[in-house]
Amino acid sequence: MDYQKSADYIRSLAGYTPPKVGLILGSGLGALAESISSSIKVSYNELPGFSEPTVSGHDGQLILGTWSGVNIACLQGRSHLYEGHHIQRLTVPIRALKSVGCKVLVLTCAAGSLREEMRPGDLMLVTDHINWPGLSPLIGPNDDGIGPRFLDVSHAYDPTLREFARQTAENVGVILHEGVYIWCLGPNFETPAEIRAFRQIGADAVGMSIVPECLTAVHCGLKVLAISVVTNLAAGLQSDVSHAETLAIGKEAIPKIKLLLDRFMQLLGENLQ
Repeated sequence: MDYQKSADYIRSLAGYTPPKVGLILGSGLGALAESISSSIKVSYNELPGFSEPTVSGHDGQLILGTWSGVNIACLQGRSHLYEGHHIQRLTVPIRALKSVGCKVLVLTCAAGSLREEMRPGDLMLVTDHINWPGLSPLIGPNDDGIGPRFLDVSHAYDPTLREFARQTAENVGVILHEGVYIWCLGPNFETPAEIRAFRQIGADAVGMSIVPECLTAVHCGLKVLAISVVTNLAAGLQSDVSHAETLAIGKEAIPKIKLLLDRFMQLLGENLQ
């Protein structure tokens, strides 16, 4: 299987140390990787089954090192279903991280806000999600050695990790909103009518990622935390929406999310078994 081949390749790297935490960096957030010290960098095109991102703001490399003393494997950029990949291909990086030793997966992403008080540059802790396309990376034959055929996702975003994030935000003085993320397929942004409908069904932020990754991670036994960087108000709440704005606001939010993750990683290191 490709994820095992990738895991074997990662373990063969000179200076390799098993990571405990996996981190995926979303649009405009690639510079967060500068917080990783003693790093080893590998391009996705060297890793079997990894898809090289085609979207600006996603560098396409795996970085191994430490963050606040925690051994970490960082995916600097992700692939999205709208790029034309088969959805099961999105499982490969997550399962590889699990195979090389990760116990926790931290997801970051850009998102549009469906709430007027949650403004561009703010952070939102994801408490739950809505899978609007209704697609799952777990479709197809199940490998019972990876995870169960039927998966309970009642607590997909780990309650303990969410409490750590709340404590961290309070300690460092960062406002951390909480809410439900709704996944849309993309690559088009949503219509104002869709956004009105999403608000009615309980969504707080909208984006084009994290849900397939979360489902894959929970299936293989990883604990998941997700933080969205609000990069815009959703369609109908502002005049227009663009990817350029997503990247620009994401970069502006880096000091804030770095402050949060610095302390969160430290707290996680103190509590990981």
